[in-house]
Amino acid sequence: QVQLVESGGGLVQAGGSLRLSCAASGRTFSDYTMGWFRQAPGKERELVAAINWSGMYTYYAGSVKGRFTISRDNAKNTVYLQMNSLKPEDTAVYYCAAGRPVRMTGKYDYWGQGTQVTVSS
Repeated sequence: QVQLVESGGGLVQAGGSLRLSCAASGRTFSDYTMGWFRQAPGKERELVAAINWSGMYTYYAGSVKGRFTISRDNAKNTVYLQMNSLKPEDTAVYYCAAGRPVRMTGKYDYWGQGTQVTVSS
């Protein structure tokens, strides 16, 4: 089992920045690909960004490419999502996830409880 706890969400004005953190405990953090997902009201959950176990490979959804940066610190069992130039359409609950998908867009096994990000216009 892997336990995931997100933090760093909040209310920010459009154009602002936030950094989300996800602290992992349980099994070996560096064994897992980590992903950040988001779900807005009335919309399906979508993968925003993902990073492989070493940090060498990353994935970004087209809507956030160039604005968001995912990173991880395996020594601290933590994955981060730096979000810049935020837009109102980035408003959602953001979830951290861990898994061993064949592709980073695949299935994740462990999920955090989510943290709300609200971007005002």
